Amino acid sequence: MFNPNEVKLGIAPIGWTNDDMPELGGENTFEQCISEMALAGFTGTEVGNKYPRDTKELKKALSLRGLEIASAWFSAHLTSAPLQTTVDAFIKHRDFLHEMGSKVIVVSEQGNSIQGKMETPLFPEKPQFTEEEWQTVADGLNHLGELANEKDMSLVYHHHMGTGVQTTEEIDQLMEMTDPKLVSLLYDTGHLVFSGEEPLHVLEKHFSRIMHVHLKDVRADVAERVKSENWSFLTAVKEGAFTVPGDGQIDFKPIFEALAKRNYKGWMLVEAEQDPKKANPFEYALIARNYIKEHAGI
Repeated sequence: MFNPNEVKLGIAPIGWTNDDMPELGGENTFEQCISEMALAGFTGTEVGNKYPRDTKELKKALSLRGLEIASAWFSAHLTSAPLQTTVDAFIKHRDFLHEMGSKVIVVSEQGNSIQGKMETPLFPEKPQFTEEEWQTVADGLNHLGELANEKDMSLVYHHHMGTGVQTTEEIDQLMEMTDPKLVSLLYDTGHLVFSGEEPLHVLEKHFSRIMHVHLKDVRADVAERVKSENWSFLTAVKEGAFTVPGDGQIDFKPIFEALAKRNYKGWMLVEAEQDPKKANPFEYALIARNYIKEHAGI
């Protein structure tokens, strides 16, 4: 289905230890995390909060296990801080990823995000950009994209629950307002389904901009409680709204077929933030790896 020379398969560390809630997986070490990733059959990872920032140390630990860095999350604050504040942080982040061999930089606007607020209901309090904020975000992302291109890298924007770019309409607007040469898209199945969007529609409409993929599944019963009981994003995560492909409601086969038909090139990363005490990270990594092998042929 996929060209194995053009698609790489990785898994994010957030199933082992959570960046926003360090108490989730606090007992799991960096070495355990990357060792279990490799043992489960993955060849790449994104960067978690326990990963060493010394590139030589990180490269050695990863190379021993046949892993490489696909990318890492960057929080932009274009709507809440001076542009230069975000630019300075972005350059440091870019240079770290470039040294690690990454080709894409995952960016999300967090200036008005509620995703990290434990008591803020996810759906009723979802932020909306004003016209001025939309322009600020678009201009800022174009500038960051230019900085990424300086290192022959690409900025991939992560649409995300609890932010100003979550819905299909908002993704459409961001793609329309940004330069395709400077801003690409991270396609995340779980965030689309959780938001109530149609993932195949987004894939087909914006495939030319998709340069990074997150494979995330959703537990429908938990997602429904998030809405009916006005849970926050963090509560949703703790209660198990997200899971790995093969354990939730999403049928990934048509998504895999659509990506392969269009000759997708790049990383596909399993990403499913859960409480490791409820969902053993290694066990769920194996569930995902076996499911992807069966339904995507890689």
